[in-house]
Amino acid sequence: MALPVTPSGVAHPHLILLAICLVALMSTAGVAMPYPILAPIFVDAAADGFNHYAGLPPKLLLGMALAANPLGILIGSTFIGALSDRLGRRRVLLGTLSLTLLGYLLTAWALDLRWYPLFVFARFLTGLTEGNVAVARAIVADLHPQLDRTRSFAVLNAVLYMGWLVGPMIGGFTLPLGEPVPFLIGALTLLPCLAILLWVLPETGRATGLQGVSLWRTVRQQQAFRLLRQDALLGGLFWMQLLFALGVNAFYEFYPLWLVEFAGLGSSGIAWVTAGLCLMMSLASTVSGRRGLHHDPLRQARQSAVVFALGLLLLSLLPDGPGVVLVVLLGLPLAIYNAVLPSWCAERFEHHGQGSVMGLLSTIFCISNVLIAVIGGLLTLLDTRLTLALGALMCMLAVVRLNRLIRQVARTPQLAGAGG
Repeated sequence: MALPVTPSGVAHPHLILLAICLVALMSTAGVAMPYPILAPIFVDAAADGFNHYAGLPPKLLLGMALAANPLGILIGSTFIGALSDRLGRRRVLLGTLSLTLLGYLLTAWALDLRWYPLFVFARFLTGLTEGNVAVARAIVADLHPQLDRTRSFAVLNAVLYMGWLVGPMIGGFTLPLGEPVPFLIGALTLLPCLAILLWVLPETGRATGLQGVSLWRTVRQQQAFRLLRQDALLGGLFWMQLLFALGVNAFYEFYPLWLVEFAGLGSSGIAWVTAGLCLMMSLASTVSGRRGLHHDPLRQARQSAVVFALGLLLLSLLPDGPGVVLVVLLGLPLAIYNAVLPSWCAERFEHHGQGSVMGLLSTIFCISNVLIAVIGGLLTLLDTRLTLALGALMCMLAVVRLNRLIRQVARTPQLAGAGG
């Protein structure tokens, strides 16, 4: 039985935040498990019909496999967060987690069959429902003013990074047991998530229901891109965040391949480096949350973006030893950026609905994920470091767009009150 909602808000908001964090930890661990194992499966394993499907180069097959999951997340993120504004956070989160569990089981089956097309389809299908991080962020935003929004976001981000720490370690260390094993573990991690949600989580949003409208029509009406037509400031944010996310995903998706090619690491080594990166991000996010929202968050985000861009460019030039250390250190500016920007967006654009706003941010991230997986996969045929250098360039272009956004915000002070 879920906790009740009181006239002044939800009962036991700290318990709800704890529950959402536990769910985020376990579900993110499942999402993160494949990252250290896909590069070894395709590039560092014995050749067979799976990693040489249709006679294509393994790196190209890796790029398509990397793109399939975020393509699904992209499509799901356009409506899942916004749909929770209509149907309720609890209902949507329970439904999507259940479908994600089924997707992991299908992925494990595809690996057992050694059937590449089914594997790509399963990764896409799983991604469709993994856009529910937007719902988790919307629930955290709903707890304001009972809980400080910036600090709650920072706590949630810290837990998400811990999931990215735990997941790759489990994936990297269990890959020798068999390629389907990490995905079976990913499915098992979602079972306690469902139990916790059923027990603790009430409806925190202002669900209005379908009101006689079909589910399909509601999905089309609630998709996140509608916000770009309603708010010019969100349009500027969209292009800035898309460029920065292209750089971030160039790093996320291809540093494991860099570690394989230039540092000679296998799945276990990649897992340890990823653990260090995620621990750095978790600690930085926790410290950032304790300090609260910076008096000028967009400028703080700009500083973090510049540091990350320069670090990513340096990574494309460094040898293996210093490069491994830099991979871990890049978690610091990333964590600060990721703590500051969503909190600013939640405050500035609250009038659009938290599910819709967080869904738009997830959608932007997934668009960039798909684009860089395809473009970066092609560039790695020449040199993996070119993909990292491209990511650095995208981040610097994002800084240019962020400067424009800061000026745009300064010219529209009347919007500051609209967001809450």
